[in-house]
Amino acid sequence: MPMTITEKILAAHAGKEKVTPGELISARVDLVLGNDITAPVAIQEFEKIGVDTVFDQERIALVPDHFVPNKDIKSAGQAKLVKDFAHKHNLSNYFEVGRMGIEHCLLPEQGLVGPGDLVIGADSHTCTYGALGAFSTGVGSTDLAAAMALGETWLKVPESTRFEFEGELKPWVGGKDLILHTIGDIGVDGALYRAMERPGVKTVLSPRTKLPALTSRAAAGAPTSFTGAIRTQSMLEFTIMTLPGLSPRWLFLTCRKTAGR
Repeated sequence: MPMTITEKILAAHAGKEKVTPGELISARVDLVLGNDITAPVAIQEFEKIGVDTVFDQERIALVPDHFVPNKDIKSAGQAKLVKDFAHKHNLSNYFEVGRMGIEHCLLPEQGLVGPGDLVIGADSHTCTYGALGAFSTGVGSTDLAAAMALGETWLKVPESTRFEFEGELKPWVGGKDLILHTIGDIGVDGALYRAMERPGVKTVLSPRTKLPALTSRAAAGAPTSFTGAIRTQSMLEFTIMTLPGLSPRWLFLTCRKTAGR
């Protein structure tokens, strides 16, 4: 039986020819994300592991975006802990005030996430990057700590649910409205530990619309989600435009490897 895009990405990162739903795997990560709420706990656990430094200084992103500018001394302490850790390990992708923004908007803007990537973040809305053709999911701070040290994480391969929408969105209706209506239909546990995939040729969503739509899929219990075919012209144009550090050839090869069934 052909694999879904979720299964293809997980198989590639686990070094396996094929994976099946329910299988436990150890997979390498392309990017690890933490913020000023979740990263401090991860940092404290990281120090207990006993490694000298992180697995890759360029594959960890720390974005203090929840309580920055700080509202009180406690939140300032959280932010300082993150800043000190980033400086200690010379992390390339630490975003200080003046550079940072909403983390799940910032990473695509900076070209840190691309098609076929495996991204974990200690934030439930990490599933946003499915809009770019990546497998992305939220994890706990202790899993984040282990990934910062080892460059890999353990996952259970999720089952996938296919969602098809027909027609055009009316004026002033966006992807956020579409996903909230869908969650209203299936319930807050309607996609519990399932990948939500929308192959999407009958209803066209712009990348700008896809990102907020996928942000809310955690509200249905989904660990990850994908929307649209990453090999479509509009998706490639968006990816090339927002990923200045990657060449069109790299994008083409990645899309060819992971798109479809």
